[in-house]
Amino acid sequence: MSSHPSRRRLIGISAAAAGLSLVPLCGGAQAQGPLVRWQGQAMGAVATLQIHHHDRAAAQRLIELSLAEVRRLELIFSLYREDSALFALNRQGMLVAPPHELVALLTECRRYSELTDGRFDPTVQALWILYRDHFSKSDAAPQGPPPTALRAALDRVGFDKVVFNADRIAFAHGGMTLTLNGIAQGYVTDCVVNLLRREGIECSLVDMGESRALGAHPDGSPWRVGIADPDEPDRTDVTLDAIDQAIATSGAYGFRFDPAGRFNHLFNPQTGACAHRHRSVTVVMPTATAADALSTAFSLMAPTDIEQAILRLGQGQVHLITAAGERLEFRA
Repeated sequence: MSSHPSRRRLIGISAAAAGLSLVPLCGGAQAQGPLVRWQGQAMGAVATLQIHHHDRAAAQRLIELSLAEVRRLELIFSLYREDSALFALNRQGMLVAPPHELVALLTECRRYSELTDGRFDPTVQALWILYRDHFSKSDAAPQGPPPTALRAALDRVGFDKVVFNADRIAFAHGGMTLTLNGIAQGYVTDCVVNLLRREGIECSLVDMGESRALGAHPDGSPWRVGIADPDEPDRTDVTLDAIDQAIATSGAYGFRFDPAGRFNHLFNPQTGACAHRHRSVTVVMPTATAADALSTAFSLMAPTDIEQAILRLGQGQVHLITAAGERLEFRA
């Protein structure tokens, strides 16, 4: 295992972990303008951007602008780039005059932490490090890290221990680290969508680690996004229609620390345990930021709590496959 992979990178580089794929549209009017498509890496995940435009050169320019925006944001949110603002915060335990985008994203983190009763918590990086270091050893105990080490890691977890405003971000406890990999890909996707909208694009599908549809498909039909079967990742399990909506999927299958699959990348910030409630959680929201954060948090929550959270939020839908194989759907 790599010594410092982000949990979302490990999700994004495989078809199983990505969970989302484009499904070809059938029928309908021919799309207006040629399709210009880019695929590569962004924020440590597989990324795609496609634009229908009558002027191919103009579409290519918009893709280049979008990628420049992604690179700019990566300098803020990257967990492992030594020149990023987040890396500096984790190294120093505080950051003076932080980028406004970092403060804005932490504000979103607080919103979804409160909505999910603390299940969404970007300070779980301490748990990732604990499990990574434990299972990197050749003689790692299969039952996981010892209780004393788990308790020590949990002392460094808790979003209420992060104090921030426009002037300063600081950790209340030494040794804390922050990861934005459960929300930053969604936020960056939204930023690219906003850029394209300002440039006059009305139809596009943007995926910078999470998928968001801008408008409808140019032929007037919804964009169609396929959700992978958690047991057979190469097979589409469910197809969802999206117009001006974002879709994100999380599941314990995304990354496992141990061969038995008992320990995965979805951590309960209150207990340090790994998520096993659901095989797959798919969230549809107006923004990729919301879909990204909530698909992570809902992986740790009981169906009744998920339903209540959606009702409190007043928007969106959730598609669950429980550990027992039951399929549930909730809508606001």
